[in-house]
Amino acid sequence: MKNKFNYMRFYLALLWTLLLLFLTGCWSSKEVEELSLTAGIALDKGKDSTIEKEDEEGGYPKRNLITATYQIVSSQAQSKGNGQQKRYINVSETGDSIHQIVREFSLKRESTMFSPHLKNIVISDSLVRTYSLEQLLEQYLRDNEVRLSCMLLISKGLAKEVLESNKKGEIPAFRLSGIADNRNRTTRILPPVSLAKLEGKMRSGSSFLLQNVISIKGETKFAGAAVIKGKTKKLIGFLNEQELEGVVWINGKRNGGVVKTFDKESKKLIIYEIKSIKSKIIPHVNGNNISFDVNIESEGRLSENWIQSGKDFENEFLKKEEKAIEKEVKHLVHHVTKKIQKEYQVDIAGFGNQLRIKHPRTWEKVKKNWDQTFSKVPIKYHINVTIQDYGASSLKR
Repeated sequence: MKNKFNYMRFYLALLWTLLLLFLTGCWSSKEVEELSLTAGIALDKGKDSTIEKEDEEGGYPKRNLITATYQIVSSQAQSKGNGQQKRYINVSETGDSIHQIVREFSLKRESTMFSPHLKNIVISDSLVRTYSLEQLLEQYLRDNEVRLSCMLLISKGLAKEVLESNKKGEIPAFRLSGIADNRNRTTRILPPVSLAKLEGKMRSGSSFLLQNVISIKGETKFAGAAVIKGKTKKLIGFLNEQELEGVVWINGKRNGGVVKTFDKESKKLIIYEIKSIKSKIIPHVNGNNISFDVNIESEGRLSENWIQSGKDFENEFLKKEEKAIEKEVKHLVHHVTKKIQKEYQVDIAGFGNQLRIKHPRTWEKVKKNWDQTFSKVPIKYHINVTIQDYGASSLKR
C-alpha cells in the first residue's frame, strides 16, 4: 500500500512538472500601458517640428524628406469607455528614413511604438509623385511587426489631415477601414489594396489604382482613385469618382451601386440599382495588331423612377429604359478609356493580363512597353443591361 502511495506521489509530481513547462505564460508579452498601439500612419513631405527647428544644429544628421504621423490609440480612453473623450493622439516626426523616424519617437515618448494592429497607411500625393512606393514602403514591407493586411491609401493633400476627426470618440484609422467595407454598396470604392497585394502589383511592373481619400476640416471622403505608373511606381494623376465607376464596369465582379440616367423623351430621372456586373475582356491578335472586345452584362432593378407613366411593367417601357442605362454605362467606360489611353497612357484595367493569359507569345513581345502599346490599341464595348424588377412593388419578369 505504501509503495502504491509513493508511485502516485511520483506521478503527480511528474505531471505538475510537465504542466509547469507548458504554463510559462506569454513570455514575450508586453503590458498594454507600456505600448503605443499604432492604428494608422500618414506620410507627408518633410516639415520640421518646432523642437527640431530649435535644435537643428545638434542631434542625428538627417535630411528632412518625410514627415511621418503615427496615430496612437489611447488605452485610457478605451478602458474608460468614454465616448466624449478623444480616443487617439497623433504624433509626428521628420527624417529621411522611416526606421530612423520610428526610433526618434523613443526620444520623446516613454512607450514603445507597437504596430501589429496597424489598419492603414496614407501617403500624400506630393510625396508619392516625388518618391516611388517601393522606396516609401520598403521598411514596412520588411518589418515583422507590421501586418501585410494593412490597407494603403493616397491622399490628395496632407495625409496627416486624414487622420483627424471632428467626432468625439471616433478613431480616424478605424473609420477609413469602415468606409472601405462599403464597397458592395457603391461602384466608387476600390477593393482594398493591402501591403501584401501592393507588393505583388509592384513586382509585376503593371500600372494600377489606389483609393484616393480627401479630408476637409475633419470630414473624410473616398474620392476617386490615384493612378500609379508601373515602371516608376510613382503617382501620375487621378481618376475622379465617375471615371472610377467606368473602371469598375470594365473589370466587373461587383454586386452593388447605382447608375443615374434620364429618360430620352421626358428627360426625367431614372435610377438603376446594380445587383451584378459581369465583364469579359477578349483580346484579339492579328499579326502585329492587337485589339480588344469587352462584353459587359448587368442585372438589377429600377430603384427610382420619376416618369410616373403607369407603364412600369410593360416590356416596351422596360426595354427603352434598359437602353438608356446601357448608354450611360457606355459613356462611363468610353470616357475613362480615353483618359487612361490618351492622357495617362497606362493600362490600369487589366487588358494586359488578359492578353498574357490568352496570347502568351504576343505578350512576351510587348510586355516591356505594354503601357505605350496599350495607348494605341482599339477597344470595343458591348453592354447588356437587364432590369429584373421594381423592388417591393413588382415581380421578376
